[in-house]
Amino acid sequence: MPLMTNEDRDRLGFLIHDAARLIRRRFEAKASGSGLSAAQWRLLVRVAKEPGVPQARLAELLEIEPISVSRLVDRMEDGGWIERRSDAADRRVRLIFPTDKSREAYGKVKSMVGEVYEAALSGLSPEARQATIDGLKAIINNLSDGETPQDCAGRGEKAA
Repeated sequence: MPLMTNEDRDRLGFLIHDAARLIRRRFEAKASGSGLSAAQWRLLVRVAKEPGVPQARLAELLEIEPISVSRLVDRMEDGGWIERRSDAADRRVRLIFPTDKSREAYGKVKSMVGEVYEAALSGLSPEARQATIDGLKAIINNLSDGETPQDCAGRGEKAA
């Protein structure tokens, strides 16, 4: 297999960044009617996938400061999207759970995400699609520094 040229190496980061930015922008355009910000969508998806996640863990997963997560959770709780519960083992820990409203929205967002991903991969053969996914997984694995795949998968998610 040929080595990467300097030009390819210089472009890799920009290409990955641009692809992620455009996917995120397309999703945000589709989801704009929901009344939720991109940060709120990311939180909603995390909570839907991991009900009962500790609030402090959400800050880690979303890569934002705990105070920012607290404010985000406050707004989403006020809107009926999520609910906080105390951890039975440690009253200082606040667990975040989805509401019926957020579970319904999550079902819709999965459909929107599928449309965005299909548009992104349009024109690629099934083999090229799989190679793209395999390549991105390898990059994530190579750079994860001991993080679990679930931790890495949440970065840049949009939403699902």
